[in-house]
Amino acid sequence: MRIGELARRTGVSERSLRYYEKQGLLAAERTPGGHREYAEAAVDRVIRIQELYAAGLCSSKIVQLLPCMRDGDGGPSAVATPKLVADLTAERARIDRTIAELLRSRDTLDEVIDAARG
Repeated sequence: MRIGELARRTGVSERSLRYYEKQGLLAAERTPGGHREYAEAAVDRVIRIQELYAAGLCSSKIVQLLPCMRDGDGGPSAVATPKLVADLTAERARIDRTIAELLRSRDTLDEVIDAARG
């Protein structure tokens, strides 16, 4: 499929898809005319990339993580390394800390709102 169709099917802009390709997150074949052609599996891959960005991971971590995620058949990938697992565990801990900080901020804001209401 061409880049426009991939963008429509995933809700991701063509500009973002080109960025993903530049970062090594997504691959495309080129037609003789130079147009990008994506495999059907690119739809799921883009959705995964979006989920990982939403979780707060940066593109360099996502590049490391994608090859280790479950394959299309649902089986585990054999590419995960102990270092990557440690890095991802640290990333999860960072997200947990951020959540805890946000919860504290919300609680403080709730107190201010209650005090302002009188």
